[in-house]
Amino acid sequence: MNLSAFIAKRITLKSQRTFSKLSVRIAIAGIMLSLAVMILSVAVMRGFKSEIREKARGFSGDIIVMKYDLNASYENSPFSVGADTIAKLARLPGITYAQPYALKPGIINANNEIEGVVLKGVDKNYHWDYFKRIMVAGKVIDFTDSLKARTQVIISKYIADRLHLKTGDDFLMYFVQEPLRKRKFVISGIYDLGVEEVDKTYVLGDLSLIRRLNNWKDNEVGGYELRVDDFSKLDETATNVYYELPVKLKSWSVKEYYPAIFQWLSLLDVNTQVILVLMLAVAIINMVSALLIIILERTSMIGILKALGSTNWMIQKIFLTNAFYLIGFGMVLGNVLGIGLGLFQTHTHFFQLDQASYYVSFVPVELNITDILLLNAGTLVICLIILIIPSTMVTKIAPVKAIGFK
Repeated sequence: MNLSAFIAKRITLKSQRTFSKLSVRIAIAGIMLSLAVMILSVAVMRGFKSEIREKARGFSGDIIVMKYDLNASYENSPFSVGADTIAKLARLPGITYAQPYALKPGIINANNEIEGVVLKGVDKNYHWDYFKRIMVAGKVIDFTDSLKARTQVIISKYIADRLHLKTGDDFLMYFVQEPLRKRKFVISGIYDLGVEEVDKTYVLGDLSLIRRLNNWKDNEVGGYELRVDDFSKLDETATNVYYELPVKLKSWSVKEYYPAIFQWLSLLDVNTQVILVLMLAVAIINMVSALLIIILERTSMIGILKALGSTNWMIQKIFLTNAFYLIGFGMVLGNVLGIGLGLFQTHTHFFQLDQASYYVSFVPVELNITDILLLNAGTLVICLIILIIPSTMVTKIAPVKAIGFK
């Protein structure tokens, strides 16, 4: 161990100075709280983005393909493409699968209440993985019996509560067209997505029923939902899909389909950056204050070291090494606190939110090892670089005056 490290360790671990001990403890607490808040801020930001993004893409897919026309209503314009075209889209780099759907507005009449909804029709190849996670009652539509599947629907918890319905109940849905059509449905399941725009609007049913109501051909659909395997490459994949589509079709990414949601998510990045800057500033101010107090309290030691021939840089290294020990101790405590609270929230969902305002009912946390390592490294490096400035105070201390300093 070199001399600077040896002396730094002695003044860090065996200091008997009461005042510097208090300032050191405050500095360590500042580092601990700042790092814990930074870890939690990034984890919560990641959690929000991941949770809400999965809600949007879980319901609508990542890329939506529809007919290229001026239709702005909920009811799709029908189109048909060859199986080879869909297979070609599904084989594009980044695309996992493509599934057909169609939309048709209707009015539910149940328990002397009415509610305007949109029936989303899907077929037997629909991927129910995400829906099974958000089902609060019942089960998904069973397509093994095609006749029975046409009478089954999945409604949202919002609609179920509003119309006083539960799984197994039946109701009439009216479709406004010429002539007026009505169908009786049985509720097979109830979902709770947590996105009000979706929950209050959509009911899931059989695609073949919409085809029969609209007199479509068996190969006509209202659109296709495409799923990508890497959401970070969504824009690139969506562009590739767009250029592969026939001229009569158009496509949107889920970001364009739900612009308000993704614009709100982008604001979280700004909020997180502000928090990181503020917390880092708190940590730096605490460490600068503690280092200055330690230097002033060790003025006589500095004078003796200079009288014995120590250079200014060697003495600066003593205090920078001392600061490194203090920052490291504070960071260990900060990691324990930040990661501990993150894991606690992940497993218990103790901290709740208003789902109507935040799209989720609890504070989502997603701890990422890379984020934690970068925050630790950034905090340590930035603090040490900034602390070089106050450590230059030792160069202004004259040995003769310092030795007699009390």
